[in-house]
Amino acid sequence: MEIKQNERIDDMQRGGLHIIQRTDAFRFGTDAVLLSAFASARKHDRVCDLGTGTGVIPLLLYGRENTIRADAVELQPDMAEMAARSMALNGLEAVIRVHAGDLRRIRELLPHDAYDLVTCNPPYGKAGGTLLNPDAAKRLARHEETCEIADVAQAAKWLLRSGGRLCVVFPAARLLELTDALRACRLEPKRLRLVHSRADKQAHLVLLEAMLDARPGLILEPPLVIYREDGSYTEEMNRIYTQ
Repeated sequence: MEIKQNERIDDMQRGGLHIIQRTDAFRFGTDAVLLSAFASARKHDRVCDLGTGTGVIPLLLYGRENTIRADAVELQPDMAEMAARSMALNGLEAVIRVHAGDLRRIRELLPHDAYDLVTCNPPYGKAGGTLLNPDAAKRLARHEETCEIADVAQAAKWLLRSGGRLCVVFPAARLLELTDALRACRLEPKRLRLVHSRADKQAHLVLLEAMLDARPGLILEPPLVIYREDGSYTEEMNRIYTQ
């Protein structure tokens, strides 16, 4: 397996899986781990991960449920190529297929009405609302330069079967914007969990599951706290990383 300059292989600590990441570009963080645990892929689900980056979310989903089949879409060709090499490194190139392309043109990439679960860890920085990172790879991963939440909702509507689920992680402060975008695409919020860095801090992220063509009715799950007062992971976070 070819490893290029400024790349490394990281052990994902799950089922012997490994991932290739660049040392000089965006690397996956806790939010991807939280989303993969929250999404909870089911047996034989057909999954699509939008804006897959390094391919971490489909790999983590597979690590929890190895009967899934997945497609992963990534805008940046070099990042998509690296993610595809990670799948080959794990012998999963026929199970998790990586597509270099724009999710805003999803109809040209993947079939309609074909997926049980769509996941997305979209850029958090609202267009025009934050300073842009000068590094192109990090900027595209963190800022709504080429992808807004409405684009994710439109893509999910195309991909999902009726009753299929979209799971996203998003800034808690933008929750109403998120739900408005989803409902405009017939994606009804069904399950929500707020994420706090510490128990005494305001929620900074929200994990949300929406279902295509579902009736209204929202389950509010208990809040998830990442760190104890001493800075160590909470018991639940340790469980998420090890289960």
